[in-house]
Amino acid sequence: MEEQGKVIWMDGRLVPWGEARVHFVSNTLHYGFGAFEGIRCYRTAKGPAIFRLKEHVDRLFGSCHILGLKVPYTREQVTEAIRETVRANEMETCYIRPMVYICYGVMGLQFNGLPVNVAIAVWYWGEYLGGGALSAGVRVKTSSFVRHHINANMVKAKANANYLSFQLAKAEAQECGYDEALLLDVHGNVAEGSVEHIFMSRHGELKTPPLTCLMEGITRDSLMQLARAEGLAVREEFFSRDELYVAEEAFFCGTGAEVTPIREVDGRQIGDGKPGPLTSRLQELYFRVVRGEDPRFAHWLAYVSPRQTGA
Repeated sequence: MEEQGKVIWMDGRLVPWGEARVHFVSNTLHYGFGAFEGIRCYRTAKGPAIFRLKEHVDRLFGSCHILGLKVPYTREQVTEAIRETVRANEMETCYIRPMVYICYGVMGLQFNGLPVNVAIAVWYWGEYLGGGALSAGVRVKTSSFVRHHINANMVKAKANANYLSFQLAKAEAQECGYDEALLLDVHGNVAEGSVEHIFMSRHGELKTPPLTCLMEGITRDSLMQLARAEGLAVREEFFSRDELYVAEEAFFCGTGAEVTPIREVDGRQIGDGKPGPLTSRLQELYFRVVRGEDPRFAHWLAYVSPRQTGA
């Protein structure tokens, strides 16, 4: 977290950053029962714009529906609360974290009947995988932790508790001197990074693992649409880590990671060890879109202030 916001939206109130508190006797704190989203807002020529806001809010509500959490607000109310929070923090570029959680209630695994809360925080978050990662790429280690089996948990929900294994995987990779972890699925196929989807390129074609046990990635979907709009072939297909070793290019993508090249996996150099032309092209396209410079995808931007669109 490089620069915190000024206020946090908590159930309709803007609370000063340092006063936003959750009770110790919280089901979400003790058991991880909650759902959240990660969204980015970018500076554009028309002012700050939130990237694919509708899709993120829809996914948040979808996660809550999967878990059985009843959100006490409508999609429209949460959408406006996100805009309000960005405006109140006076940030043109920021990361947005809405969360649905249980702030207080009877302790135990039972959650039915407990009050459900919503909070939204924003802060400035630069390159998620470290300064220079977007231009130089990152070093990746295959994790000893396996991506959840499809029936081990509610893997299609962006649930708080799902991230424990991802935290362990990332910590393991960093302790071994790498930047990020690569998780395999229960069958040994490449699945994803700790919080990123992965793409590889061989013979000029892009491949990414299918969503069998993976959450639907909004950045992943955006890049697939961008690639196809540029006439590039994209396939959803399982691949092994040794196939990844001989890829011409590879990159992570996600709200935090954006489009981050991978230059090494398990000590094996990927391609020539530098961001490849396809990765660089998609990265450039992505940043043009989020900054409002590509009219083909202008509908993906939700401007923070209605007057920015002439409304």
